[in-house]
Amino acid sequence: MKELEYPFDAAYINKKFRSLKKELLKDGSGRIKKRIALLGGFTTAYIKQSLELFLLNYGIEPSFYESDFGLFYEDALFSNDRLEDFAPDLIYICTCNRNIQGYPAISCSKKQRDELVEGELSRLERVWDALEKRFNVPVLQNNFEKPLLRILGNNDGCDHRGKTSFINELNVKLAEALEQRRNLFLIDLDYISSYYGLKAFSDPFYWYLCKSAVSLEAAPTLAFNIANVIKALCGKNKKALVLDLDNTLWGGVIAEDGVQGIRIGQESSEDQAYLAFQQYIKELMATGIISTVSSKNDGDQALCGLRHPEGILRSEDFALIKANWKPKSENVRAIATELGILPESLVFVDDNPAERAEVTGGLPQVAAPELGDIAHRCELIDCCGFFENVKLSADDLKRNEMYKENMQRTKAAALFKDYGEYLDSLQMRAEIKPFCSVFYSRIAQLCNKSNQFNLTTVRYDEQQIAAMAEDPTYVTLYASLKDRFGDNGVVSLFIGEIVADTLLVRLWLMSCRVLKRDLEKAMADTVVSKARTLGLKAIEGSFIPSGKNEMVRALYPTLGYEKIKEDQGVISWQLRLQDDCGRDLPYECLNTHISVQE
Repeated sequence: MKELEYPFDAAYINKKFRSLKKELLKDGSGRIKKRIALLGGFTTAYIKQSLELFLLNYGIEPSFYESDFGLFYEDALFSNDRLEDFAPDLIYICTCNRNIQGYPAISCSKKQRDELVEGELSRLERVWDALEKRFNVPVLQNNFEKPLLRILGNNDGCDHRGKTSFINELNVKLAEALEQRRNLFLIDLDYISSYYGLKAFSDPFYWYLCKSAVSLEAAPTLAFNIANVIKALCGKNKKALVLDLDNTLWGGVIAEDGVQGIRIGQESSEDQAYLAFQQYIKELMATGIISTVSSKNDGDQALCGLRHPEGILRSEDFALIKANWKPKSENVRAIATELGILPESLVFVDDNPAERAEVTGGLPQVAAPELGDIAHRCELIDCCGFFENVKLSADDLKRNEMYKENMQRTKAAALFKDYGEYLDSLQMRAEIKPFCSVFYSRIAQLCNKSNQFNLTTVRYDEQQIAAMAEDPTYVTLYASLKDRFGDNGVVSLFIGEIVADTLLVRLWLMSCRVLKRDLEKAMADTVVSKARTLGLKAIEGSFIPSGKNEMVRALYPTLGYEKIKEDQGVISWQLRLQDDCGRDLPYECLNTHISVQE
């Protein structure tokens, strides 16, 4: 919904909340349902109202629990039947600087100040520990906004007795603590309030009126940031950029102005702004965002522009470059197909509103932000929250290289007439082993991002993954895959629950980056081997349609499973391992192209 895209009109959202909600629900879209507990140190009604709209717009349908005013600590540490019955999927601890219990007195020493900081942090740690023990779900925790009043003036920021100095130190300690906890995620209230404008964000009028630490006008901005983190945890982030060239990555038109005539570098303010935008894209790439190009240009001309001596981005930085005269919607669709991702994972960045309209007209699921002037382009992309990163993993850092390696594999495939020979030429080596703690973060990330090759589309967080890995009633497997072009990292997951004499498949998925390489066959063989070792008689799995996973509807029969039930689109399959007399039934291994280490 356009009204809920950044930059949005907060006053309009507050005024039209009911009609916007009605409009969002009218389309009947299937959404992920999430129970969200708001444990507030202040009144959360304003935030909840906007948060619901943003989440609905992201394809997430929330229900809410709200603590009574100021009772976040009590709700976390003590029994509460209402909260227990609600059974949250996610918790947001919504606090502010008014919830700090012990600010330093003017007479206190630095040691006493440090003890007060540790006391506040310990209080929060007790909350986190209690919530983890009771609910074991992702917890969002904000840091603290700056105080409006500075008793010591500018010196408040460096004197150990100043409130500003105190909050700065507490936020540093809080960040260090958050880094050590897998299932705890930051809402950066300090940054959000500063960016919005502290005076307007923390208007005391609303505190005295209704005990809200956030003004009515600022509530949608905070809610939007919260929604972006929840969206990321639900695997609904964007994955890739599709970038125009002329007047997007540089000023001017390469075909008309030539390499020396396009604007980028240090000569003017405009040149510097284009240079900064390229630097921003380069930094996004470093976090794992895939970058591609769609430009109405001759290929050679496009490549010339990417060789500008003062430019930062080079042709080799991009996973794909489409420089031709086809409609851009056609190129964008082809980019999604070649990358093996859905169009909804793409962000189309083009200065031309007609091109944006053409792309979104044909592919409405593609995001195409209105860019505005070049000076504010980085800021706009950044604020849209397309690529919210909750935990930066090692896999993220090498994702662009992985996709470039995939392009090499695609080129290599064209040299072979027989696909089996091509697979053999890759010299693939897989490691298929039980979940281990070193990969929990990547496993959770993959679990929440994979949509196409995903048989059940069940989502698990790190805590749940760790619990199943340690539970003997579960069989957990991850698969990593290497070949002569590079290391794809952890790309496939399997979770099965042992119920009586049967292994029930709870999760089976694979990253789009290794599709059509027979890794699913190697995984299927390993699952059978594990089930036989455990003396199980059968494996049962289901295909649960999501609208995005049609490609695996017929996976089970290709692996030798027989259909046993179909109910409302859910198809159940079984592979018998033993006959009625307990004798092993024959099973022919499916994998012939991958060397597997178990």
